[in-house]
Amino acid sequence: MKKISLTGIFLLIASVMMSSKQIELESITNGTFRSQSMAEVNMLSDGETFAQLSSDHRQIVQYSLKTGKEMAVLFDLSHVKDAQFKRIDGYTISPDGLRILIQTNTRKIYRRSFTATYYIYRVDKKSIEPLSTHGAQQTPVFSPDGKQIAFVRDNNIFMVRLSDHTEVQITADGKRNQLINGIPDWVNEEEFGFNCAMVFTSDSRHLVWIRYDEKEVKEFAIPMFKGMKPAHKEFTDYPGTYAYKYPIAGEQNSKVGLWSYDTLTGQTNQLPVPLDVDGYIPRVVMTGNAPHVAVYTLNRHQNCLRIYMVNPHTKACEQIIEEKSDRYIREEVLSGIRFTDGHILLPSDRDGYMHLYLYDLKGRMIRQIESGDYEVSRIYGYDERTGNTYFASHENGATDQRIWVARKNGKRHCLTPQAGWNAATFSSDYRYFIRVWSNINTPIVYSICDKDGKLLHTMIDNSELQEKLSEYQFGKRELFSFTTESGVRLNGWMIKPANFDAGKRYPVVMYQYGGPGSQQVRDAWDIGQAGQGGLLEQYLCQEGFICVCVDNRGTGGRGAAFEKCTYLKLGQLEAYDQVETALWLAKQSYVDKDRIGIWGWSFGGFNTLMSMSEGRPVFRAGIAIAPPTSWRYYDTVYTERFMRTPQENPTGYDDCPISRADKLHGALLLCHGIADDNVHFRNMAEYTEALVQADKDFRQLAYTNRSHSISGGNTRNHLYRQCINFFIEQLKNK
Repeated sequence: MKKISLTGIFLLIASVMMSSKQIELESITNGTFRSQSMAEVNMLSDGETFAQLSSDHRQIVQYSLKTGKEMAVLFDLSHVKDAQFKRIDGYTISPDGLRILIQTNTRKIYRRSFTATYYIYRVDKKSIEPLSTHGAQQTPVFSPDGKQIAFVRDNNIFMVRLSDHTEVQITADGKRNQLINGIPDWVNEEEFGFNCAMVFTSDSRHLVWIRYDEKEVKEFAIPMFKGMKPAHKEFTDYPGTYAYKYPIAGEQNSKVGLWSYDTLTGQTNQLPVPLDVDGYIPRVVMTGNAPHVAVYTLNRHQNCLRIYMVNPHTKACEQIIEEKSDRYIREEVLSGIRFTDGHILLPSDRDGYMHLYLYDLKGRMIRQIESGDYEVSRIYGYDERTGNTYFASHENGATDQRIWVARKNGKRHCLTPQAGWNAATFSSDYRYFIRVWSNINTPIVYSICDKDGKLLHTMIDNSELQEKLSEYQFGKRELFSFTTESGVRLNGWMIKPANFDAGKRYPVVMYQYGGPGSQQVRDAWDIGQAGQGGLLEQYLCQEGFICVCVDNRGTGGRGAAFEKCTYLKLGQLEAYDQVETALWLAKQSYVDKDRIGIWGWSFGGFNTLMSMSEGRPVFRAGIAIAPPTSWRYYDTVYTERFMRTPQENPTGYDDCPISRADKLHGALLLCHGIADDNVHFRNMAEYTEALVQADKDFRQLAYTNRSHSISGGNTRNHLYRQCINFFIEQLKNK
């Protein structure tokens, strides 16, 4: 008995020792704790299978939705003779399934845009040939009949006829920083969330595209240096610049128009879509009603969306839907609209919450799909065969997302009743879906379910990651909510140290983003500054901090009134709520009220500066990474959606970190990438000058040739180390 007891004690001690490993900061950025995922998944047209890129990026594999098992290898790079590439970056399967377009040698441009080299693989002949031999391509698009591919090169559109591989140039007026055909300019790509602005009609006869004339848009030049990882050898002796068109709030945008090409006659025409002189065309989409395409337009204030049915053959243009708001149309409306062969599924917050409305192709509303005091968050589609609608919503609160089906008879059924954060990819006929689920303490699980939500197979459960994490002492992640002094209920999450002692007082680091429609507080695994289950926050907890995140007013998931209340005054209510969070935390017995810090990236950096300059001195230290410091320096589409123009709303624009510089309280660290194409380094330069003139101390880190993500080589590891050390110095060692 004594021997057994000693053995048990030994095992217990060993277990405790194993679970007390300390996480290394570098492991957060090098992928050590990255979860497995199902990447590059495409549902195939048979409704029974899906394709996925292999983990080594050398195969495209077909799987059964019914069994979850591998059925075939659709493409294997190892079996391609004289292959000119070694890695598959992406792929597109033709509508007829006869060809696969292979993407490789990808070169990033902006957030969503890139050039690549594409190859066409014939499935039946197992042969491969380049899409074009005249230079890299952008956004190749198959025609619905699978017989043609249109693509963009150097701002012009080309088309390859696959029967004889003839390449035809469709436009010739494209020129960098002047005219763009078929792909959006910088601001349309960034703020309307797309990288392809051309589409075939469903009968494959016409190609329709948006043309951007950006000649009158002012140019912005970014300084470039030789740098490292990668090194720009062209700047070895002298620095250079990268210049591109970037319209700041209140300035001239690209002039947009709609054009078409007849694949039979070769005729090119401009299509007469009604549009304000300064209006937008944020989408052109294919419809099942050939030869019509659907064209969305927005006025510059972005509070009036119109959808037109356009016939490129006759040039007829008919408005079918108009959606208006007293403030702005959310971007989720534009990205969420779905066209089927006979219907239009339109998301709208016209009753105060985002809900779904069904229209016919003439624009006549048939019915509202569902209703209630909750938000629809994702739209998966409408099944013409059954009349069922599939979507995700926050019916159980903003921090919870589940998948639902609304039947044609009005009844609804939750397909994923398990609490947490659910997302889905449905098969082409809606008989199956891949479910992606996690909660705040459980890594992501990928599984296949049938149309009723019944679990068929678990594809990835990330058990290896959970086993790896179990070796460390991590604090529990907890959701909470509280009410501010002004009566606003806010949601948050908190992570306490693993050895938390309620009798002690801990310093606190508040992370936030807080921008319009965003959500950082979710019952999901991928939370926190660096994601990965709040791993960076766990590192801070390991150093003796409590970590907190609260979604302020203006964030998403809680209806139009909560989200849009920041209209024309970005930063004011958001900062107030972050200060209120700090004051609430200061009342908790386990918080050291004199050692509270705040930080954030991008809008979160702006929110950090506004909060530290709000007037109530609650923050001892803060870090702002890549922050906008005046909305006068940011782009038209995003800024004017929430603020209108500086000419219309000067007082709203005037209240910003720069104007509040003399009110800054607390130690401040500023971090920015010099080559940030999104939030220009100009924001940092002008803000630090304001701090200097206000005689405010601060620290500043500038990262050579780095974009808004401040990454590449060892950059992200270095950035995080500076931030962590700054908080340790300012909140623990003083």
